[in-house]
Amino acid sequence: MAPKPDQAELFGTSPGPIAKLSQEERLACLRLIRSENVGPVTFRDLISYYGGATKALEILPTLSRRGGAGRPIRICPKSDAERELATAERIGAVPVFAVERDYPPVLARIDAPPPMLYLKGRRDLLNEPAIAIVGSRQCSAAGTQLTKQFASELSDTGFVVVSGLARGIDRAAHEASIRGGTVAVLGGGIDWIYPPEHAELQARIAAEGCLVTERPPGLQPRDKDFPRRNRIIAGLVYGVIVVEAAARSGTLITARFANELGREVFAVPGHPLDPRAEGTNRLIKNGATLVTEAADIVDVLRPILGLQERRSGYADQAHPEPEDFPPPAPLADVAPEDALKAVLTALGPAPVAIDAITRQTGLSVQTVQIALLELDLAGRIERQGQSLVALRGP
Repeated sequence: MAPKPDQAELFGTSPGPIAKLSQEERLACLRLIRSENVGPVTFRDLISYYGGATKALEILPTLSRRGGAGRPIRICPKSDAERELATAERIGAVPVFAVERDYPPVLARIDAPPPMLYLKGRRDLLNEPAIAIVGSRQCSAAGTQLTKQFASELSDTGFVVVSGLARGIDRAAHEASIRGGTVAVLGGGIDWIYPPEHAELQARIAAEGCLVTERPPGLQPRDKDFPRRNRIIAGLVYGVIVVEAAARSGTLITARFANELGREVFAVPGHPLDPRAEGTNRLIKNGATLVTEAADIVDVLRPILGLQERRSGYADQAHPEPEDFPPPAPLADVAPEDALKAVLTALGPAPVAIDAITRQTGLSVQTVQIALLELDLAGRIERQGQSLVALRGP
C-alpha cells in the first residue's frame, strides 16, 4: 500500500469556503455541474474565481472560446435544472453542493470531491465517524456472519457503517448496522432500486439511515458509475474493511481508492484455496492491516479519533460558519492569449503538475489556473485529480 498522507491533513483542515446559497444560486450551481466539460476541479475553480455559479455561467462561453473550443459550449438549460430539482423534491432527495455546510465534511477534503450529492434520510449520520465494509457479492456463509459481527460491534462502538447496497457482503453490513446508523452509497439515481430485491432494504435505509448518490434522479446505474460510487464510499470514511474479494473483484477498486485517499485499509484473511480470499490475502501482502475482529479496527482508528477530540470536536472543525460566496479573485494583468500560449507550450501528453507549469512559464498560479480552466472547458486537457494535467489526445 502507498504511504498515507498525514491524518491531520485529511481530517483536520478546512474543506474550503462554505456559502449560503439562495435558490437561484443553487439552480445555477446545478446548471454549471451539468454543463459540458465542467468536472469537479473546474466547478470548484469557477466558483472560486468568479464569486459564484451565476457569474461563472455567464463567462463560461468566453472561457471556452478563449481555450480554443471549435463550437459553442453546451450549457445546461435552466428548465432542465429546474426539472431535475423538482423531481428530487418529489422523491424526497435533498441536493447538497460541495460549497454548502451540509456537504459531508470528510468527503469535502478529498482530491476533487463530487460537486454535489443527493441525500435522503438522516443527513446527520454523515457528520459522524464512519467505517466502510465491502466485499464479494457471491460471499460465503462465514463471510456473511463475520460481516454482521463486524458491522454490529462497530455500530455499537459509535461508528456509522457505510457500504454500497450490493448483494452479499454489502447487504449484510447494512442489515447489521441499520439500527445504529448506516449509509448506502448508490451507483444510480436515489430512486432507482438496484439490485431489485433490495427494494425493502433501500426503503428502510432511506427512513432510518441515509442514501447518498451523485447521480440525478431516475438514472439507471451503468458500469462506469460503480467506480465513482466506490470512490465516494472511500471518501466518506476513516477506513475500509474488505471481507471477501476475488482477484478481479470490483471491491478492490474501493480498497485502491481508500489507499489513494489516505484512509486505512483493513482486510480479513481467508483460506489460500478459496478464490473469494485471493483479493483480500493480496491486500494484506501489500500492506493492508490484517483484522479478525472489530477490536483490531478500533485499536487502529482510536488515535485518529483522539486527534479529532483534542480539536474541540469534529463537527466544529468540519463546518465553519457559512458565509456568502467570497468576492471574485482578482485576475492577473496578463493578456489571456499570451498566458494560454505559454501554458500550452508547457503541456504535453504526459501528466504534469500545475506547480511545474507555473515554474516553467513564470506565470502566477492564478494565471495558470485560469488558462487551464479555459482549456478544460474547451475539452483540450485531461485532469488527474487537482494537481496533474495533460493534453488530451487526438
